[in-house]
Amino acid sequence: MAIDINNPAELPPAICLMGPTASGKTDLAIRLSEVLPCELISVDSALVYKGMDIGTAKPTAEEQARAPHRLIDIKDPSEPYSAAMFREDALVEMADITARGKIPLLVGGTMLYFKILRDGIAELPSADPEVRERILLEAAEKGWPELHKRLQGVDPVTAERLKPRDAQRIQRALEVYETTGKPLSVWHREQEDQRLPYRLVNLAIAPQERSVLHERIKTRFEQMIQNNFEEEVRGLYARGDLDPSLPAIRAVGYRQMWSYLEGEMDFNEMIERGIIATRQLAKRQLTWLRGWSDVEWLDSLSPELLDDALKVLKSDRIY
Repeated sequence: MAIDINNPAELPPAICLMGPTASGKTDLAIRLSEVLPCELISVDSALVYKGMDIGTAKPTAEEQARAPHRLIDIKDPSEPYSAAMFREDALVEMADITARGKIPLLVGGTMLYFKILRDGIAELPSADPEVRERILLEAAEKGWPELHKRLQGVDPVTAERLKPRDAQRIQRALEVYETTGKPLSVWHREQEDQRLPYRLVNLAIAPQERSVLHERIKTRFEQMIQNNFEEEVRGLYARGDLDPSLPAIRAVGYRQMWSYLEGEMDFNEMIERGIIATRQLAKRQLTWLRGWSDVEWLDSLSPELLDDALKVLKSDRIY
């Protein structure tokens, strides 16, 4: 029996655990997986790369033994990895987890990946000023009811829901058809076909005070330096087939360390810029999250953090 994607009650559950860098997402995800029938999927554009462990704060071998993360170490740093590729891979992993009676728990901070996973990637074509001007001139000459009749011939589904004098929507529908050769209704159907077939519960974790997050970012970056981050990047640099244009090397921290190795800045400046860039990343992540619908915020410093998360998940009938 097919699942009715328009009926949330029929959809299998999935958990999205989001938050800025250094907020404690990995620890909470592991703890959740130890008390709920969850399996983890990483949502991180840097963790996909092999050999990039220290600068990405990749879950340690011990952490992955406790709770294996899917979509970690699946690409070489020389290979690009896109949001579309992530969506395809994540859907395969989610289906496998669900088929075994478990709950997918997607954890990470790459908000674009979360958005593409949830909404799909079909986008309407951009406006074409020349085509639009031609349609408007024709409407001025013949009237919008006449153009509505023409729309009925090329896109009856859209024409059916529009009134003959609905000028703006008729114009847009004709413009889309003339620029792409594909009716607007087909574009909309393709977008709907990409809707995620899961009932999502969205959790966001962060310290309540921005200053606390900034200090955690600084501390973590300094720990990365102590843990031989420079040696890790030197190994990548020595390969000879990588350069700063690659997504892997553009990752926060790696970009600054690479510039240091290139002689573009000194060691202390590299650290300072790395911390600043990481804080800017966290700011962007928080901006994304504040615009996210249906998200439950959790204080990452709460002594009852696990219980707080479980209460939300229970109220949303995850378990």
